[in-house]
Amino acid sequence: MKVAVDFDGTICRKAKWPKMGKPVPGAVAWMKRIHKAGAKLILYTMRSGKPLDEAVGYLEGEGVELYSVNSCPGQHTWSSSPKVYANAYVDDAAIGCPLVKPKEGDPYVDWGEVGPLLLSMLEEGKEGAKN
Repeated sequence: MKVAVDFDGTICRKAKWPKMGKPVPGAVAWMKRIHKAGAKLILYTMRSGKPLDEAVGYLEGEGVELYSVNSCPGQHTWSSSPKVYANAYVDDAAIGCPLVKPKEGDPYVDWGEVGPLLLSMLEEGKEGAKN
């Protein structure tokens, strides 16, 4: 399963652009856990240039293994679409994505809900592959 994950508001809290905000609670731990369970993680962000390098460096420094950044390897062989192919997309801007709404600052992804959901999707996919 390929999981595309946004950065600002999803992995790190939003800050004054192009600065990186504080880590979103649980994001790194859940990304590592779903990767270990078999997910291929794609960083899918509007960041580019130095801000993108900083985001990738942050994840690498935290030990998060990325499958790709802003692309899905091999996708170009069957599609010319710029949309990154994934089975799931985690983004604070997505309708229905569970969010934490702090008293101060912008909402951010609630990994306490998103992480278990992704794990269950991975498990269902493994069960479906057996049948």
